[in-house]
Amino acid sequence: MVAGIALDLSDACGAAAGPESAGQIVCTHTNSLPIHGDGLAMSKRGTEMAHKPRKPLLDTRRGVLQKMAVGAGALAGASAMPGLMRYAQAQSSEPIKIGFQCHKTGIGAAYGRWYERTSDAAVARINAMGGINGRPVELVIEDDGTDPKRGAEVLEKFAKQSNCDVAFGTLFSHVVIGSAPTAGELKLPYFVVSEGHHVASGMLNRYTLQPGISDVKSQVIAMAPFVADNLGKKVTMIYPDFAFGHDHRDYFSAAIKEQGGEVIEFIAIPPTETSFTKYFPKIPRDTEVIYHVMVGPAVLTFVKEMGEFFGSSKPEIFGFIDSLEAVDINSPGLEFLEGTYFWEGNPRYAQTDQTSFDKNYREAVGVNDQGASVSDPSDISTYAHMFGCWETLNVIKKGMEAADYKGPDDRPALIEAVEAMTDMPASDDHPQGTKEFNGKTHQAFGHQYISQVKDKKLNVVHTTPIEAGYYPDEVDYTTQPF
Repeated sequence: MVAGIALDLSDACGAAAGPESAGQIVCTHTNSLPIHGDGLAMSKRGTEMAHKPRKPLLDTRRGVLQKMAVGAGALAGASAMPGLMRYAQAQSSEPIKIGFQCHKTGIGAAYGRWYERTSDAAVARINAMGGINGRPVELVIEDDGTDPKRGAEVLEKFAKQSNCDVAFGTLFSHVVIGSAPTAGELKLPYFVVSEGHHVASGMLNRYTLQPGISDVKSQVIAMAPFVADNLGKKVTMIYPDFAFGHDHRDYFSAAIKEQGGEVIEFIAIPPTETSFTKYFPKIPRDTEVIYHVMVGPAVLTFVKEMGEFFGSSKPEIFGFIDSLEAVDINSPGLEFLEGTYFWEGNPRYAQTDQTSFDKNYREAVGVNDQGASVSDPSDISTYAHMFGCWETLNVIKKGMEAADYKGPDDRPALIEAVEAMTDMPASDDHPQGTKEFNGKTHQAFGHQYISQVKDKKLNVVHTTPIEAGYYPDEVDYTTQPF
């Protein structure tokens, strides 16, 4: 937001530029690394987007002013635009380079596409407000193929070739786990948007932080009481067979046990699976609740085949929206979801009590009230997750400003500045809601939303308090040397 005006940034990203780009978004897309497939499926849409020409967003500083003027009236003068004045004073400044490790291809491509779109919007907003410490922000975007080996290579390229100040944006947990050691070795701050518990568990390093989204352990601890009290206590879990799914397996099973329930069957499915009918007969007949979380290019097939298996005699169903991210809930074959429940990190549908922060954020990233692209209503966003990119970029900005960041020598000061953060109030910087950041564990905690499908829409029926997701610290990264 600039002066309260949301910029329409859908399908937007300007060309990479130097100091003359002040006042506009700056993005660099590179594709020089080989892809290591490791058996991961390619997403057709993700591949197409990786090569899709990008429209210039705001070609000149005049473009910024014109965009801001819409609905805001004429500018009163330079004094009304301190961000513009800071740019005028910093025309010769080198940009702050943020290396964006993006899942353009592989099983995370649907997320990568919307993570990129959200990051473009956040950077445009930051630049329109004056950048960071008077310097424009440049996104250097690399495709990691949703592959851990390539992810590590991408981080090395950010540090050694692209001269990035920080790295950012990774979602899939196996990529984070495979990349974080490289970030530590290169002393490159690595801000992930992953949800995995690997950061707060202590298995990574001081250079890896997750300040813009809560982790799975916090999410399931907060939601387990709702499941036990309202849906049932005998649970069958269906989850992807990699680190993210294992977090669900381990922490939800413990959390439901605390509520007097139990997981009576664990069904792990490879994330590259394309047909799921062979797994459903493993569900015990005395199951009261199906807990499902699935990722990858075949999520729609998974949900449809689950409906075909159960027909009208289904147990209670509680899913993570991951199983339907980027999928239209009104798709044929999903009628059986009526009345079922989902976790949402951020409600896809604008609710009746929608905040101005959510409204402004939707306008900025080009998402309508149904969670779809304003330019293509059939293009469903990954709305429950992508806010983490927006919020993390704002945390990076705040941290760099607090540390008076000038260059790589100030990376330790940047990390210490973020570690010192605690309260993150709901705002245009944090549109998903208020958060608490634990500097010792490098992990943010926030509200969780439980929604029910009613009349083919997701309606929030329960919002957990932040403290419901707290758990004892498992690490103190602040004691580790840089």
